[in-house]
Amino acid sequence: MSRKEFRDLAPPERAHETIDSLDLGGGVERVPLREARGRVLAERIDAEIDVPGFDRASMDGYAVRARDTFGADEADPAVLDLVGAVHAGAEPDVVVEEGTAAEISTGAVLPEGADAVVMVERTDEADGNVEIRTSLAPGDHVMFAGADVAAGERAIGPGTRLTPREIGLLSALGVDEVPVRDRPRVGIVSTGDELVRPGGALHSERGQIYDVNSYTIATAVEDAGGEAALYPHVGDDYEEMGRVMVEAAEECDLVLSSGSTSASAVDVIYRVIEERGELLLHGVAVKPGKPMLIGRLEESAYVGLPGYPVSALTIFRTFVAPAIRRAAGLPEPRTATVEARMADRERYEGGRKRLMPVGLVETGPPADGGEVEAADTGSTTLAYPVDKGSGATTSLVEADGIVEVDADTAYLDAGEHVSVRLFSPDVRPPTVFGVGEDDPALSALLDRIEHPRYLGIGSREGLRRLGRGVPDFAVVSGPVEREVETVDLGGWTREWGLVVPEGNPENVDELTDLVDRDLQFVNRTTDSGLRTTFSNALDSLAEECGSTRTELAQSIDGFDLAVRAHESPARKVAAGRADAGLGLRATAERLDLGFVSMGEERVSVLGNPDRVEKDGIEQLRAAIDEEAFEGLSGYRR
Repeated sequence: MSRKEFRDLAPPERAHETIDSLDLGGGVERVPLREARGRVLAERIDAEIDVPGFDRASMDGYAVRARDTFGADEADPAVLDLVGAVHAGAEPDVVVEEGTAAEISTGAVLPEGADAVVMVERTDEADGNVEIRTSLAPGDHVMFAGADVAAGERAIGPGTRLTPREIGLLSALGVDEVPVRDRPRVGIVSTGDELVRPGGALHSERGQIYDVNSYTIATAVEDAGGEAALYPHVGDDYEEMGRVMVEAAEECDLVLSSGSTSASAVDVIYRVIEERGELLLHGVAVKPGKPMLIGRLEESAYVGLPGYPVSALTIFRTFVAPAIRRAAGLPEPRTATVEARMADRERYEGGRKRLMPVGLVETGPPADGGEVEAADTGSTTLAYPVDKGSGATTSLVEADGIVEVDADTAYLDAGEHVSVRLFSPDVRPPTVFGVGEDDPALSALLDRIEHPRYLGIGSREGLRRLGRGVPDFAVVSGPVEREVETVDLGGWTREWGLVVPEGNPENVDELTDLVDRDLQFVNRTTDSGLRTTFSNALDSLAEECGSTRTELAQSIDGFDLAVRAHESPARKVAAGRADAGLGLRATAERLDLGFVSMGEERVSVLGNPDRVEKDGIEQLRAAIDEEAFEGLSGYRR
């Protein structure tokens, strides 16, 4: 079977140029003013009326002739005859003549003869007269016709993005419909036999996964000023893919697909473009995102994004979003760049420009009052790579921005200065950054902290990263050897054991049941502190039996079947795929499963000694000191 190879990878600059050459629309449409928020004005709008259209009072008081108040003060007020009142929204039926005044409300039409308004606080009314205790000049407390906007004046120019302020002005001018730049209509087609739209029935045993890209890219299109149109999901069938793609091209200015862009025999989308349009570019020297397509389909522009969510969104933000903004008439967003230092050494295989997602953490003021650089404010921003692979959707939210790494860079050293392009100007580092053991009590604690970030990477890896100075704290469980200096921030104990089906149908009572009987077991990964606790229990059992832990482990069916998260073994038990799994009493009860207790283990929260003065660490200490384990069985302080 023939295989379509990637063509020569184009440099990123050429990809930008190719997308810029495509026509993404950008016409003009008229929309009701109520629907114009966020749109870009296509033509200048001039005032057709004066605003206000009449001389009006700017406060409650009395309309007077200013000359009648000359010399008036607290000791010698001017006394004027009260001839009536004028209210907002009503046509005046009085005339202010020499020696008279009219009561007037804020916003009311200034009656004939009056040229000023005295505020009510500087007056007294009695027996049909009003005493004025201040002198006025003509125009005091009066907004004259056209003072805001005069008929014929330029009100708002083309290219203005309409916000509530501009909507208010246009409303004052009586405008009910405005000409705006047409938003590019972007059709989104997600491909791949393995995808299921969110909300649909998912069959993991068939290798199905939820379609992340359709909604993610649609939202990104709208953020960039486009109008997103989702088309039915298509598999890898050539005819069906061609039909949906052509339908989208006929109805949209730009078609975006995700997936089916790599150089394999089953990926046929490049054939659809070549046979029904023009393929301009196939493959870009950038990581992630090498399998990128750019072309024309029917009369529409086309860009094929990679299938992995992180790659797809990164390529969209870098190459496609700027083109959509230009077509919509929107300026490039305010660039938000943070200068940081690499928290750890990062190796890199060169050859392609790398768009490396990173998270940010602030070191906070030094705990020992040590010296800082002259330009430093007492806190350093560290950048750490967030890269679980392009297929890991959590990288979308665990990263704060991108570091661009040149193709010829072999590595970035710890402490090296880097520029981080934030995903948006409002991105801010977390108040506290932690790593380590996955634990339900910890999740409850983090809910009490403002803007935390936590990566559940296991006790062993968490302690290693803490030793390298990356996170603010690490959570470890079990008898983990501490080879680094830490600060004890508190902790708790949790009951651990074997999670079994409801009713314990196999009558599992102890660890020897796993060794001696034909039971399917599910373990935790070696980075988990709970795995270490379990292994130590096997050591004790081996000593009692005159055996070794290795021999006992080999007797357990599934000992090496390891899963990462604390609920994962229990969920396999609940699904009928295992007889027992390593887990917690709290998890078993939450999932309505049985539980065989094996004891308790300590969970410790260890702080980075250089970060103990951070506000986030103080919030964490306070959360640990509070009673946060209510409803979690098997937990105690």
